[in-house]
Amino acid sequence: MEVSALTALLKRKASRNKRFMIGIAGAPASGKSTLAEQLREALGENAVVVPMDGFHFDDAILNARGHRTRKGAPHTYDVAGFEVLLKRIKAREPDIAIPVFDRSLELSRNAADIVSKEAKFILVEGNYLLLKSAPWNRLKPLFNFTLYIDLPEAELIRRLTQRWHEHGFDETYAKNWIASNDLPNIRVIQAGRANADLVV
Repeated sequence: MEVSALTALLKRKASRNKRFMIGIAGAPASGKSTLAEQLREALGENAVVVPMDGFHFDDAILNARGHRTRKGAPHTYDVAGFEVLLKRIKAREPDIAIPVFDRSLELSRNAADIVSKEAKFILVEGNYLLLKSAPWNRLKPLFNFTLYIDLPEAELIRRLTQRWHEHGFDETYAKNWIASNDLPNIRVIQAGRANADLVV
């Protein structure tokens, strides 16, 4: 579906809502962030992107727990904190500060963006928004509309390889990290997701 058609669909569905929560889910490298930004631009100043990745546990915590090699897996996020944030946003509290994950620093920047009370379209993007296992399964009811980006595994691997190369890592590192971390996460998402309102 083209961004223009999707934008029109969201506007129709949200016509009577003061706040419309949209969950954009998909595997790593499926294009969630790109689509969220395209929709934010198309929907205008009343739209804001809320990335799940802002709730990554810091590397210091992952190292202490022995989880650093599985960064990005479901258990490496502050799910409870993310849930509280989404509930605050849904309740339309004024000027809610949100964290944003900075890939260049490999850490979350606290209070890096603001969700104002006037924002109508909340574009929440993340890998595990539709995961059926607890505690992630508490998130789906918070959305008015959910969207899942479905891509073949081979294309996801190609994109991930390119991503790791762009971050300065060689072929061996990219292949090993994808096999030991990215690919298991992809399969958890594909096998364990609830149905979305729309699959693209």
